[in-house]
Amino acid sequence: MDAFDAGAGSILRQPKAVWATAGASVVAFMGIGLVDPILPSIAQGLRATPSQVSLLFTSYFLITAVAMLLTGFVSSRIGGRKTLLLGLALVVVFAGLSGTSDTVGQLVGFRAGWGLGNALFVSTALAVIVGAAAGGSAAAILLYESALGLGMACGPLLGAVLGNISWRYPFFGTATLMAIGFLCITAFLKEQPKPARKTSLLDPVKALGHGGLASAAVSAFFYNYTFFTVLAFTPFVLNMTPHKSGAVFFAWGVLLAVFSVIVAPRVQERFGSLKVLGGSLVLLAADVLVLGYGDHTTAVVCTILSGAFIGVNNTVYTELALGVSDAPRPVASAGYNFVRWFAAAAAPYFAPKIEEWTDIHVPFVVAAVTAVLGALVVAVRRKALTKEAAELEPRHATEDGVTVFAN
Repeated sequence: MDAFDAGAGSILRQPKAVWATAGASVVAFMGIGLVDPILPSIAQGLRATPSQVSLLFTSYFLITAVAMLLTGFVSSRIGGRKTLLLGLALVVVFAGLSGTSDTVGQLVGFRAGWGLGNALFVSTALAVIVGAAAGGSAAAILLYESALGLGMACGPLLGAVLGNISWRYPFFGTATLMAIGFLCITAFLKEQPKPARKTSLLDPVKALGHGGLASAAVSAFFYNYTFFTVLAFTPFVLNMTPHKSGAVFFAWGVLLAVFSVIVAPRVQERFGSLKVLGGSLVLLAADVLVLGYGDHTTAVVCTILSGAFIGVNNTVYTELALGVSDAPRPVASAGYNFVRWFAAAAAPYFAPKIEEWTDIHVPFVVAAVTAVLGALVVAVRRKALTKEAAELEPRHATEDGVTVFAN
């Protein structure tokens, strides 16, 4: 029985607290892709350029990256439950305020506040799910990746349906759903035990001193630039109505979910995590290159297809970040996310700028190059990502020395 089968058997038998946290996580991840189908509508409604509107992603992820240094500091002092509720409350407030914006500057600012709340929630949610889930970390990570995939799929769909009425409605819808999540966490999640040692602001940075974790973070940085070029820049290239754009990114999200939860564990078990990751990154590079130079139909197909490679990459990177070092999982996750989210902030800003400086094809060339750089880091730092991981705890024997999950 492979890791997926073992996890799938117990993934549905979880405490209410885990389901409440996972449900709220779905909505949190919906917020990432929510604005995709309505980016052109926002630009039109606020009389903004594509590069200005893309700052919605930049401000969101820039604050998210910096906030990763705060998440462990806060949760180790007030507890996981209170940290989740604080994050949810901030998202409710700033998502609602986003819908009231009269200028793109206001919207960018409110998205920054949203990013702070999302950072507090998402990073703590993973730790809570891993700690409270039945069936070990295998089932927990599958459940978390399922929430990520479902959220990434449903976000563009919700954005399209509500955005077809007004670009403001998706923000109000998210605020409402997160308020429901707040109530569910309040009702079903008991306070989690606080760690014996309080986390300092610099602990995530210190954790990056571990060669394996640093290698995973740097590789993920390059990968995330490619990922968010697709997510934030492609809607302007496709130039479709909210409904059509939402359908494209819904299909993209479905592939992301299926490949992250079902396909990735199986191919990892057969070929090893690092071979799968390197191969998937190279295929993603080829896909975005074709996306950038193909006709409109080709661009639509390649956008959807990229979800498959992104789904595989997300799963492997998450497992590497959680298991490759001896740092506590919340600290390792915070350090890893601190590095990679800077690329998520950079891509939405630079992609439209690069188009302005050159032409519409070059941003995708850059995205292809960064995906290849991510694969090169995996290849060059292979020993750090395998030997050090193998020394930490027993894993299934694989050719790469890394298995799907660390129990």
